[in-house]
Amino acid sequence: MRTKLIVLLVFVLTLGLLSPRMASAQSTASLSAPQILTKVDNFLNSAKDQELTTIISLIDKSGNISIRTMSMLQKGSDKRLVKFLSPADQKGIGFLSLPNDNMTVYLPAFGKTRKIASSVKNTKFAGTDYSYEDMEAKQYSDKWTPKLLKTEEGNYVLELLPKAGLQTDYSKLIMYCRVSDCYPVKVEHFDKGGKLYKTITAGKVEKTGNYYLAKETMLTDHKTGSRTKMLINNVKYDQGLTDDRFTERELMK
Repeated sequence: MRTKLIVLLVFVLTLGLLSPRMASAQSTASLSAPQILTKVDNFLNSAKDQELTTIISLIDKSGNISIRTMSMLQKGSDKRLVKFLSPADQKGIGFLSLPNDNMTVYLPAFGKTRKIASSVKNTKFAGTDYSYEDMEAKQYSDKWTPKLLKTEEGNYVLELLPKAGLQTDYSKLIMYCRVSDCYPVKVEHFDKGGKLYKTITAGKVEKTGNYYLAKETMLTDHKTGSRTKMLINNVKYDQGLTDDRFTERELMK
């Protein structure tokens, strides 16, 4: 097993583009940048909790594909637990994200957990193109200051700059949100030098129960040419998940 590999989630898992939002008919015309970003956060975290399984396709620059499956639990906007289900050499690798940048990885080969320091949040894990920072449970409004750049092709275009004190590998984000409901459909990530580093896009946005969900996301790493595709094949909402489902003990099961 490549022991440096660590598990992924989402969008969810980041970008949170895998996260749901309750349907709303409220107008989104003429909103300010902070109001738009608040609506984005509401989309990503409106369910009390969620449980999903995802098929992950890892696509290298030559087009070779490897498949993995994973499960994810999330409660509110700040608790997330992810585990690989397959293949056998990745099964059980887990990732736990808790409030205040508290992130933990579990590697079955070593039989113990390891805390992730803020200084290495930019590390890719589990052979995917997602970093710890991409996949942590979060609200964008807590960490980024938005500016509305323009409206084009039915989308608000926001520039997000890191708030003071935020440890991040990105100099800025450019987020595209649907004018109709502020659902985020694309996020571009720029490195410290101001060059485009990653792009995450959301597709197959569908209503599942009371919530809208992007059933498919694609992350493209513009530096390596690799891509990570996630396809949700099962999701459950509002099951009353308790806090003891988001512990290191649960991570190691």
